Amino acid sequence: MGNLRSVQKAFEAVGSKVMVTCKADDILKADKVVLPGVGAMGPAMQKLQELDLTGAIHKTVQDGRPFLGICLGLQLLFDSSSEGGQCEGLKILQGTVERFSDLKVPHMGWNQVQFQSGGKKLFEGLLSGENMYFCHSYFVKPKNPSITAGFTNYGIDFVSAVIHDNIWGVQFHPEKSQKAGLQILKNFGEL
Repeated sequence: MGNLRSVQKAFEAVGSKVMVTCKADDILKADKVVLPGVGAMGPAMQKLQELDLTGAIHKTVQDGRPFLGICLGLQLLFDSSSEGGQCEGLKILQGTVERFSDLKVPHMGWNQVQFQSGGKKLFEGLLSGENMYFCHSYFVKPKNPSITAGFTNYGIDFVSAVIHDNIWGVQFHPEKSQKAGLQILKNFGEL
């Protein structure tokens, strides 16, 4: 949902071959998979189910192929979200997606990402504190804090990047984050 074209162009800019698809067979044949998105978890999960893509996403992850979730794509990896009423996610990573409370939403614009040691491959070639572009009202709360690869402060510290085995996820938009964001996409493309 949403930012497919800008993600495609950003990957092409760093030399990656890209196929945009909504077909499970294409996903199952891919070397790497990116799930971008903007919007809410409920409608996005409904669309993934209508297109019969949830099984292909789970198989990609289970097979150990590199997988990157961007913004809503990160949130979809988790168990559930409170957005628009309680809804279930893909349940690949344990945890919830919650709304910023008592803060102006959406959190939109540039903000720093503080890298954690687990994010070494994701953030290779970058310095902790790099500014990335955000646009979201909800954030992930992993059950296992060890998957945190980066965090950002917006009134509270929240998880803005995760890594678990072959899964990478970022709350920010690397495709809109200029040189630093392109470096992250390049790092993913070189896995």
